[in-house]
Amino acid sequence: MPDTVEFECGTVRGYLHRPDQACGDGLVLTHGAGGNCRSDLLISIADVFARGGIFVLRYDLPFRQRKSFGPPLPRSAGTDREGLRDAVEALRTVAGRISLGGHSYGGRQASILAAERPGLAAGLLLLSYPLHPPRKPDELRTAHFPNLFTPAVFVHGTEDPFGSVEELRAAVATIPAKTELVTVEHAGHELKKGTFDIQGCVLPAFREISKT
Repeated sequence: MPDTVEFECGTVRGYLHRPDQACGDGLVLTHGAGGNCRSDLLISIADVFARGGIFVLRYDLPFRQRKSFGPPLPRSAGTDREGLRDAVEALRTVAGRISLGGHSYGGRQASILAAERPGLAAGLLLLSYPLHPPRKPDELRTAHFPNLFTPAVFVHGTEDPFGSVEELRAAVATIPAKTELVTVEHAGHELKKGTFDIQGCVLPAFREISKT
């Protein structure tokens, strides 16, 4: 079975899931605005991916390292992206091809970073992408999508108030890279309800996307 150890490399701190039989790939996985890298969602994904041979670094973004609770300030977004970039470089000490992933805010910052720095990541795993604030469908957070050339898997609940599956599908169509949308029936933004098949659905989609 894979083991999990505390990980620290410079300013990068988190938990590293080490596979028994590594395939050479790695994934930096981070949290949403209200959480941290110890969330059940991230742990579940990291465990499954590590059993599949992938090193997974669950990483606390800089804003969460500064304060233990509460959302990030808008001005911290750039610093959070710098932290993700540093986490990618830190994970390169144990793995070859590195992908980026995150829940909600963390996934949004990962995708913006990938658009800003093409080639940094082999793929993206975006959980509950916050397409727009609840009840504000005109405030889309997709300006960078046409500049996103990194293959991406989106995992989205059918009852997510931050964007419907139909809205997300239309937005994803503006991304020039290869994409895959995995829907979770009856799940909201936290992906706590419904059938969330990480082993049988999310991991295979990620493997297919990130190898291109």
